[in-house]
Amino acid sequence: MSGRTPNPCVRCNRRLKLGLLVDTARENGIPFDYVATGHYARVERSPTGGRFLLERAADSAKDQSYFLFSLSQEQLGRALFPIGGHTKNHVRKLASDLGLDIADKPESQDFAAGSYASILEMPQREGPILDRQGNVLGTHRGVHHYTVGQRKGLGLSARDPMYVTAIDARSNAVIVGGREEVYSDALTCSSLNWIAAPSLPEPRQVTAKIRYNHREADATITPLGADSVHVRFREPQMAIAPGQAVVFYDGNVVVGGGTID
Repeated sequence: MSGRTPNPCVRCNRRLKLGLLVDTARENGIPFDYVATGHYARVERSPTGGRFLLERAADSAKDQSYFLFSLSQEQLGRALFPIGGHTKNHVRKLASDLGLDIADKPESQDFAAGSYASILEMPQREGPILDRQGNVLGTHRGVHHYTVGQRKGLGLSARDPMYVTAIDARSNAVIVGGREEVYSDALTCSSLNWIAAPSLPEPRQVTAKIRYNHREADATITPLGADSVHVRFREPQMAIAPGQAVVFYDGNVVVGGGTID
């Protein structure tokens, strides 16, 4: 409704899978020491500071550490990721050797079948599609159907491909432009969670991912306050979408992350 692009998986892992589920088990007197999930990621204990570290999976093509950056130290301490050290093909072979009927199961999907917009109880509030100069180029179906960087489904007729460059929910407008207008070399983020260290006291060189399928890029992160960070990329990045997660890495270790503002 605010024109931001949320990441339900990030919130689910912290609030539900390793949050509400664990709390409910405790409240119902179910004894347990750890919670095991099928995420492709790894947890290690820092040999120096004693903190729990979140690391990439052995299978880089299936790594899901991006979706787990918001976990607290307590949650990481009780989490087990038993397949994080294996490739997907090896996990399938193990399942086959054990006679499990899920060995050839298709890839799992998100919780929503179809688009996220289809599950929202929101009216189809149409509005203008504008260029940067404010010229009306078309009509959108409701801002919740669009995200920054989107090219398909705009219903526009133009000589060159048009992309969503911004969403102005207050005026119910979708802003579009050429491909070059979708690139930016900086962002700010908040709702931070730090894993490798308790905070970010000074600027730090990292690689950063602005969405799950994004190829991480070299960046400098600089603290702006208790819960805000400025991120400057070495090279401009395409489609930085407010509401999505940005996750920082140092090699295979997740430094932390936040929500793009």
